[in-house]
Amino acid sequence: MELEPHVSSALLLLALLNPFLMSIYLLDLITDLPRAVFVRVLARGALISALVFSLFAWGGDAIFSDVLQVRFASFQVFGGIIFLTIGVRFVFKGAEAMRSIRGQPEHLAGSIAMPFMIGPGTVSASVVVGARLPVPDAVAVIFVTLAVTVALIAAIKLAHDALKDRNARLVDRYVEVVGRVSALLIGTFAVEVSFEGIGGWLEDPAPQWRA
Repeated sequence: MELEPHVSSALLLLALLNPFLMSIYLLDLITDLPRAVFVRVLARGALISALVFSLFAWGGDAIFSDVLQVRFASFQVFGGIIFLTIGVRFVFKGAEAMRSIRGQPEHLAGSIAMPFMIGPGTVSASVVVGARLPVPDAVAVIFVTLAVTVALIAAIKLAHDALKDRNARLVDRYVEVVGRVSALLIGTFAVEVSFEGIGGWLEDPAPQWRA
């Protein structure tokens, strides 16, 4: 079996999930939750995401155009607005902004899956993976990639806890600064995604349900 498409598909999805940037989104959980609880919640969020990605790998962009009767560009614009809102709040409030956005503790897994794992980029990648590979292979690649993502973020949590035990004040200060600086990247990415969606809409402005 030729593995090159499988490896390239896994790397594409992993690059878009970006465990380091994901750890910034999850900064409040990394600092607040015990290690075992954090890993359990993260794994549940990854499982939800894997199921959604598998659906799009199977159905492709026809899920948007034929089932939902909307353009993928609309999803890109709305996803960009969500990330822009998160980025702006993160710049001014730091990790506290994420605590207010995330809501009740029992909803943590869902709030990790959406919008931090399930977004315009990762959904697009899932469609591409489904087009490159047979559906069973695509699903396997998606689950393995998300398992790697969970492992890498868990390693970041482990490193954070180990360093914090030695010098709590320094680590907290560093994490806060890194979080606020990374928020600029979040906002930039959000604007880029929105512009990409607007560009797609301008190419075909007719409502999807009239097509």
